[in-house]
Amino acid sequence: MSELAFRDVRVAYGRGRRAQLAVDGVDLTVRTGTTHGLVGESGSGKSTLARAAVGMATVSAGTITLDGADLMRRAPARRRVQMVFQDPLAALDPRMPVGLSVAEGLLATGQRLTRADREARVRALLERVHVDPGRAGELPASFSGGQRQRITIARALAADPAVLVADEITSALDVSVQGVVLNLLRELQDELALTMLFISHNLAVVRYVSDEVSVMRAGRIVEHGPTGTVLAAPTDDYTSELLRSVPVMGRPLDLEDDLEDAVDA
Repeated sequence: MSELAFRDVRVAYGRGRRAQLAVDGVDLTVRTGTTHGLVGESGSGKSTLARAAVGMATVSAGTITLDGADLMRRAPARRRVQMVFQDPLAALDPRMPVGLSVAEGLLATGQRLTRADREARVRALLERVHVDPGRAGELPASFSGGQRQRITIARALAADPAVLVADEITSALDVSVQGVVLNLLRELQDELALTMLFISHNLAVVRYVSDEVSVMRAGRIVEHGPTGTVLAAPTDDYTSELLRSVPVMGRPLDLEDDLEDAVDA
């Protein structure tokens, strides 16, 4: 099992009267072996929720659990949730060869590996994300944006996670490169039975990779359900507005059938 559950989670920024809730009473379950999409406009709280799951944002109320283990109290359990960030260039040390960056992820497992075993593991991880392991000694600047993002995925996988949190990981990539990364995620989920929380503002991307989707607005979940159902027939006005905001080339944005065309793009 690898079920990630948020129960009445609240995250506040600031103190006292100036404190503002970025996440306000969120209940969300990422079921074992599935990809759960989380969508919403900028400032809706979705990235804050992701950061809370990996201990990068302080939870002021509620619980986050992995298979029942409280992630806020049990650091070993938190290691089982790994995050891939939006900007791979910022996520990788520009002075460190990518092979060493991937090897850093192995430290989280607590295993004592010989140098040969560590290098073999790094090679295998790079091959898994379709990056030439012969380039392990090169710096991040030598790689394209899509390759760098796949390297950060390899680093996350090095920690042997049960859950992968992907926070806007394709938003900085060209459309053609996005497809490569998304196909890789689907491949990894099939091969490794990963549970994944996939965060994006791009509804077409979310539909492609997600089994279920939750829509977040102003720190709260306003709609949830199977991805196809939510995006084809939303029940909340905010979800409908998000769908209408998806541009369709050469056509007005206010046509009724733009909704269907947008999610099929």
